[in-house]
Amino acid sequence: MTRLGIFPVSYKVRGKKIVIVGGGVEALAKARLAVKTDAHVLVVARKIEVDFSALTATDAHIEILQEAFAMHHLDNAALVFVGDEGPDAEIAKRLTKEAGLPLNVVDQPALCDFFTPAIVDRAPISIAISSEGEAPVLARLVRAKIEALLPLHLGVLAGLAGGLRHLVEQLISSGDRRRKFYQELLASSQVEDALANGQQDKANQLANQLLVEHANVVQSVGAQRQGFVHLVGAGPGAEDLLTLRAQRVLQSADVIVHDQLVPEAVVQMGRRDAERVPVGKAKGRHSFTQKRINKLIVELAQTGKQVVRLKAGDPMIFGRAAEEIEAMDEAGVEYAIVPGITAAAAAASDAHLPVTLRNVASGVVYATAHGANDTTVTHWATLAKSGLTLGIYMGKSIMQDVAKELVAEGLSPTTPLGIVVNAGRTNSTRYLSSLAEISNEVPQLADGPAIVFVGEAVASGKWQIQMDQPVLDQNSTGGALPEIQVA
Repeated sequence: MTRLGIFPVSYKVRGKKIVIVGGGVEALAKARLAVKTDAHVLVVARKIEVDFSALTATDAHIEILQEAFAMHHLDNAALVFVGDEGPDAEIAKRLTKEAGLPLNVVDQPALCDFFTPAIVDRAPISIAISSEGEAPVLARLVRAKIEALLPLHLGVLAGLAGGLRHLVEQLISSGDRRRKFYQELLASSQVEDALANGQQDKANQLANQLLVEHANVVQSVGAQRQGFVHLVGAGPGAEDLLTLRAQRVLQSADVIVHDQLVPEAVVQMGRRDAERVPVGKAKGRHSFTQKRINKLIVELAQTGKQVVRLKAGDPMIFGRAAEEIEAMDEAGVEYAIVPGITAAAAAASDAHLPVTLRNVASGVVYATAHGANDTTVTHWATLAKSGLTLGIYMGKSIMQDVAKELVAEGLSPTTPLGIVVNAGRTNSTRYLSSLAEISNEVPQLADGPAIVFVGEAVASGKWQIQMDQPVLDQNSTGGALPEIQVA
């Protein structure tokens, strides 16, 4: 078993000095890190070779001395960095060792008493990633991944919780109940949303309300907790296309009410103990009516649950969110909306297709083929002839009819038509055809939801299969039309 060569600790520097010996690039890098603390930062070098003005202009606790290093520079020091080679570096190493102070020598791990980790700064929360000097670049890459996961207001949330500590001790006598309060406060998507939007007063109000609900006097009379609903866009299906906000909200949910098109892997990104309720609707099979879904999310919120209504793509684009919003408004249920990447956006990315293209397509229109009639198709044809790209959802089953009608309405038979099946997923498949070809014969497509693009800009995309190839019969020796999957 590999063991750590260092013991990770957080070192107190408030009221002390951090001494940096050197006036070059490495010294500047250490100074940028040191000024994030409450320590007085002292940079000492016989010659200052780089510009420290960006730090001195904003931080009054940094001092730049252009002079030879001496023992008195170590007075009240907590940590010492040696950033440059030269005579002062050797003096600083010797004097620091004599003074018994922790020393870090840049790029010389064998001489270091401590290492500078890659730091995720959400003061007062901090996360340090160290490779013990072996792979600092890898440590920075790990830091970048963690940075992406943690909201910038995390430190404000920590301060909010810390500011309530004495009041919590007065109102909640049980240690177990205090822990439950803090767990719910720190996981509250409503508090997070308020802080993310800079609404500190609202966050304080929500925290105080939650505290009252958890207090002994309120719990003894069985007060009903207030529920909340988030309408969340799950994106096109790939887990890494879920937004950070959606992921955070899923982690705070008591109940996840999810559609059939949302992959199980995305649903499982919710809190482990959250209840999961599938309410999927597929073509020709409705396990839940929309009215029943509306009633379900309202009733769950009214029982005090934190509910996530998880929809594929974006909830406000062909997601019937309007009906759910209306039901919640009528019932007085509070809610918020978390946008997602809609399938057409993912499809355009898969095909490297600029749906708006200078001198070719001046705009894009997203529409659903579900319920399309002659009037609808006539309107689409007018838009396409005016130079817009059409992005048509749920058009797989009526694609041939739509292509014929678009041509009948005056669109050129050679107009490019692109199809993306399972957009944004690892099994995404892309096809290129034309209105004439689709009108003549329906191609064999992969299983899964499809987005159909129509317009001159479509030709500029990168497509895997040309539909002017022979369409093969699955029962023939040649097998089905080949598909190339995108990893």
